[in-house]
Amino acid sequence: MNLLEALRDRPLLADGAMGTQLQAAGLEPGGCGEAWNVDAPERVLEIQSRYVAAGADLLLSNTFGGSRVMLERHDDGDRATAINRAGVEIARRAFGNKPGFVLGDMGPFGGLLEPLGDVSVERVEAAFGEQARALHEAGADAILIETQTSLEELGIGIDAARAAGATVVIGSMAFDRTYDGLSARTMMGVSPEQAAEFMAKRGVDILALNCGTGVDMVMASDVVTRYRSVCDLPILAKPNAGQPVLENMLTVYRETPDEMAAGLDALLAAGANIVGGCCGSTPEHIRAFGAHLRGVKR
Repeated sequence: MNLLEALRDRPLLADGAMGTQLQAAGLEPGGCGEAWNVDAPERVLEIQSRYVAAGADLLLSNTFGGSRVMLERHDDGDRATAINRAGVEIARRAFGNKPGFVLGDMGPFGGLLEPLGDVSVERVEAAFGEQARALHEAGADAILIETQTSLEELGIGIDAARAAGATVVIGSMAFDRTYDGLSARTMMGVSPEQAAEFMAKRGVDILALNCGTGVDMVMASDVVTRYRSVCDLPILAKPNAGQPVLENMLTVYRETPDEMAAGLDALLAAGANIVGGCCGSTPEHIRAFGAHLRGVKR
């Protein structure tokens, strides 16, 4: 059974945050968590195994910053293929004998394309192509292009995933709550409706949203509703664990597992088919999600 077939039976449960979990495991501020796939794989495996134990049906590979453009900032560009392949293999190991789906994770390249920025389209195309091939060849069940704010960059990622041979492609946007608190747009001004229309036309299999300023359970439900008004593709939603606060120079997310889980009914009613957590969420949040979802049928 592939991922799209599995969605016909019930809502699926994705994992939670990886970055904050890596930091809790000892990753220094500004460090390259993706390099742990080859330098400290057991630490990554431990985190992902906790998500599996909490009930996750899907794991994102630890490759968010795994494009060559991002890795070169840590002098790890030449290890891009190895890091991405290892990320998929570790996530697969975390499931053990349990069924589950590994999403090959591709995050932003971390800059602006020319002419707004100094990174060429050709460089990003090459980097995303290399990453997508490594993820697909390592056996990822789908490729997720996530935390996107620009339709141009998202399109490059979608094309790279398809060219690599991915049978399931997921596009995920990062929205910010507008100043009036009444709507949501990406940093580059893209609305949920524009994003959904673009992704549907580009042939993604699943629409998604994650991260962004103000992306809590309530806002995620609103974005899902707006996606659903445009098309009927499956939707993945990974909201943050509330709003971050700064404590002792550390960013802390205070929404508890039960508080997040209380918003699941609205998220599912809006049309979400896969739910999980983004920044600040933990295996405990995913366990609470799983307990709430148990017995829910489509």
